[in-house]
Amino acid sequence: MALARPEALLIGDVLEVLTFQGGYNTNAVLVGSAMLGLAAGVVGVFALLRKRSLVADAIGHATLPGIVIAFLIAVMLGASGRSLPVLLLGAAVSAAMAVLGIFGILKYTRLREDAAIGIVLGVFFGVGVVLLSYVQRPENVTASPAGLHHFIYGQTAAMRAGDAMLMAGIALSAVVVTAVMFKELALASFNDDYARVAGFPVSLLDGLMLGLVVLVTVAGLQAVGLILVIALLIIPPVAARLWTDRLLPLMLISGGLGALSGYIGAATSALLPRAPAGSVIVLCGGGVFVLSLLIAPKHGVVAMAGRRAVQRLRIAGEHLLEAAYEHDVSRKGDTTIPARTIRAMERLWGWPIWLGPMVIAGLRRRGHLQRTSDGYELTTTGAARGARIARNHQLWEQYLQTYADVAPGHVDWSADTVEHVLSPELVAELEAALKAKGALP
Repeated sequence: MALARPEALLIGDVLEVLTFQGGYNTNAVLVGSAMLGLAAGVVGVFALLRKRSLVADAIGHATLPGIVIAFLIAVMLGASGRSLPVLLLGAAVSAAMAVLGIFGILKYTRLREDAAIGIVLGVFFGVGVVLLSYVQRPENVTASPAGLHHFIYGQTAAMRAGDAMLMAGIALSAVVVTAVMFKELALASFNDDYARVAGFPVSLLDGLMLGLVVLVTVAGLQAVGLILVIALLIIPPVAARLWTDRLLPLMLISGGLGALSGYIGAATSALLPRAPAGSVIVLCGGGVFVLSLLIAPKHGVVAMAGRRAVQRLRIAGEHLLEAAYEHDVSRKGDTTIPARTIRAMERLWGWPIWLGPMVIAGLRRRGHLQRTSDGYELTTTGAARGARIARNHQLWEQYLQTYADVAPGHVDWSADTVEHVLSPELVAELEAALKAKGALP
């Protein structure tokens, strides 16, 4: 019992934090981080669709000189250099200058976007590091710059309730603007040429989207840090993309996954004070991505593997039905296929030892094959299915020879692949085209 008590206390602490019973400041940080994740997930969708994710990375790194310069200006004016609104304002100005720098390089030079991003990111971050080392020397600045370096990696432990609410407010503003401009941003993301023809200011919409990225980046500086905030803008949309192919569900799922990452990460950081908050939040987002990669029903690994397995079994079964039908035709009505003949076919096709029994079991379950004393026999539905596959094979072979001028000896492999995906409409078109060409009676 003595050993169980610390575990009980630990579980109690976890539940206390997760259920918003950890105190006002902790609750504010949880809400602020969740709102940050929500905003990053929503805005990140359009950054991903517009292929601006690396621009967001440059924006994050470019905030450092703005933070330090805002600190210096505030100290020179006699104000508090560690005022969070002042520092975030400086970060926003610096980030906006970085965006203008990237687009200026693209407009007035022949450099590509990746080069422009690399230049701006490196220069701005380098300037920020130099300025940060300058203000950390007591002989240069009288006011203490303690805490400025936390903007690089983030530190929720240093956040007050007011700071968290400010972060949540900025993030909420980004979400509201995105919701109001959803239609315009969606059109510019998917078909910017049509948007221009329709009279939409695509450049202005692009600037608005990057402005939202700046807002989210600035909001996440203290919680996640300027280096890792890009992860919150990329990971939730990419994870959500595994769940859906539609934009509105994509945005909702991305926002939900981002909020979950921020909430769990901030709670974990509260329970483990020495763990870097930004890294923990990003790791939680990474965990959500890995889980989505595995179990997402649309594009998850398990679902895709299942679909491929079903497709492989279907194609293998159709190969067997086609071969059984041709065997039936060649034997002139002898519909029984000896088991040894089926095993020979399996060896010819290179099937693994487990595939044959599964294929036969599936065909029997669907009523295409039935067991006999020395083998298997095609049912009426099985014979019809085999005849249709054989007909598709012949049609595609004839089509390639007639229209693509492919040699007869080279069409069999292609026909073996395509015969399983020909729809009835396409089969009818092939038959009509070949009859018109005189290739079919």
